[in-house]
Amino acid sequence: MIDRRQALAGVVAVFGANLFAPLARAVAYQPDPVINTGPPAPVFTAAQRATVAALSERVLPTTDTPGAIAAGVPDYIEHMMGDWAVDDDRATILGGLAAIDARSMADYKVPAAKATAAQQDALLTLAMNDQLTGGLPFFTAFRQLVISGYYTSEVGITQERHYLPVPGDYDGAYPYSKVKRIFSS
Repeated sequence: MIDRRQALAGVVAVFGANLFAPLARAVAYQPDPVINTGPPAPVFTAAQRATVAALSERVLPTTDTPGAIAAGVPDYIEHMMGDWAVDDDRATILGGLAAIDARSMADYKVPAAKATAAQQDALLTLAMNDQLTGGLPFFTAFRQLVISGYYTSEVGITQERHYLPVPGDYDGAYPYSKVKRIFSS
């Protein structure tokens, strides 16, 4: 059975040199089973938590498989910010959330968490295209947190992907059109 640390290491390998620092710290950590660090420190206000949830669901929405919210990605992001981020890392995320919320209020007259899905997509696109203050660094870090949180969750590993430690017989003539899911190992 694969554990979350192994899955996180695999996801992190995808990002390479552009890895957001809290993810690198979490992967490099060697846990001491004797020490219980307790729950992570809360980082977000209720409004920020709602924005993180809404935007993470836009990055990985519910389709025929559960989305980011069902996978617990917002809690994962807050945990990463509370346990693994330093002040500069938190400033990247908190500043990006503030810029997105301010733009949502200016353009749509509602906080980003209450904007429509299309409006949230437009806000994330502005961040991705660095058209908001701190937009690109925020978007890059936020997307990495969402992807790593999702694909290291039970939902991501067991419902989005199918974990097969030994995938079975090799069939070199298996038609690609019959492939329904991506398998991970």
